[in-house]
Amino acid sequence: MGVSRFLALFALVALCSSLVEGLGVNWGTMATHPLPPKIVVQLLKDNGIKKVKIFDADSITMSALAGSDIEVMVAIPNNMLQIMNDYDAAKDWVKRNVTRYHFQGGVNIKYVAVGNEPFLASYNGSFLNVTFPALKNIQNALNDAGVGDTIKATVPLNADVYNSPEDNSVPSAGRFRSDISDLMTDIVHFLNQSGAPFTVNIYPFLSLYLNPNFPVEFAFFDGTSNPVLDNGIQYTNVFDANFDTLISALKAVGLGNLPIIVGEVGWPTDGDRNGNAAYAEKFYNGLLKRLSVNQGTPLRPNQYIEVYLFSLIDEDAKSIAPGNFERHWGILKYDGQPKYNMDLSGQGQSIMLVPAKDVKYLPNKWCVFDPNGGGNISTVGDQITYACTFSDCTALGYGSTCNGLDANGKASYAFNMYYQVQNHRDLSCNFQGLATETTQDPSTANCNFTIQIATSSTSAFLPFVPLLTVFVSVFFALLF
Repeated sequence: MGVSRFLALFALVALCSSLVEGLGVNWGTMATHPLPPKIVVQLLKDNGIKKVKIFDADSITMSALAGSDIEVMVAIPNNMLQIMNDYDAAKDWVKRNVTRYHFQGGVNIKYVAVGNEPFLASYNGSFLNVTFPALKNIQNALNDAGVGDTIKATVPLNADVYNSPEDNSVPSAGRFRSDISDLMTDIVHFLNQSGAPFTVNIYPFLSLYLNPNFPVEFAFFDGTSNPVLDNGIQYTNVFDANFDTLISALKAVGLGNLPIIVGEVGWPTDGDRNGNAAYAEKFYNGLLKRLSVNQGTPLRPNQYIEVYLFSLIDEDAKSIAPGNFERHWGILKYDGQPKYNMDLSGQGQSIMLVPAKDVKYLPNKWCVFDPNGGGNISTVGDQITYACTFSDCTALGYGSTCNGLDANGKASYAFNMYYQVQNHRDLSCNFQGLATETTQDPSTANCNFTIQIATSSTSAFLPFVPLLTVFVSVFFALLF
């Protein structure tokens, strides 16, 4: 073994042995060409990540995790919560998705996530009456199966389930949202009784995205010239303020010491002017440094916080209803390649994550706009709308990486994204005579023209449903 190779291996071993304690990641699979689960599990192991949160209990994913010793949080989707209100159905779900993998499959399951942010105001109360009964049934089913002492049911909740009154907007005034206060009180008392943690998703990026007057420096961990003062405590970042608002809400119902897991926290790299790699690197660098020394927050100082980064890999088939950034949360690109420096030890070193290995790609061919191809140029807008209805064009939006392309470049980008989603199939690069295939990479310094992963998954051939045609038409009318 050469000296340089030995030193690289030594550095990797040192990194993996000194990761932030208990650091986890969210592994989402809403992609047209998802990375094969075995490659993802090896990716987790190569980077020393020992905890993962997944959004279902897919058998291929669970089988890939078998024998890895990676601690797993499996999930029940929101659309199954009503079914879990029947105890026999809950017992059957636990048998099929937990105990068979836990006892026989060698999967280290630690938590069951009952739903995902089911009390979001945008759901208009759809899951208010079914979440708590589902939580109780799943935990009781775990108990009856003999795994309730080691596997706990929890409910990942958005931070909007608690707040401070507008006239006293400080963490110490935190209370559960008035419309769900009684329900949240029942849930947290049940969690306390069962020995399960409260799971919350905190997004400093969204504070910046939703409020144009939000101070940028308050989203990060470098301090601020205008801290929030609360009973002698100075809050210099929104993460601490948000976390401690939850603690105050828990204190108000008599459970100020209930364990808390941060189920999701992260920063996107595209789809918005504040969603970029530089900001993401800055955010994670600050967060990981704090986690590495168990800094805690002002109301829980010098304490370990269990955190799951959101997310592992970009997902090009996620709904963009909340914003174009939704498809760009990954700390890795769609193919498992690093985006920016990230030191999981929290030491702030200028190093990158270990990339995914053995990824297979489609041939090096792109689809680009051809103004001389004989098509009717007046229909190019309609063709772009079609391409972006069935692929991901969010990088073309305002403030995004490909927004600087000229009109022809934007058409090429849209056509290529559709072509890649369709696996270079015949006629997928035609657009009524307005496009042509090329082997010359049209990427620019800021805008990458994707070559997709070669995958056996059928998802690449399914209709691309998250985008509504009407929305895309408006979106591109504004672009062009």
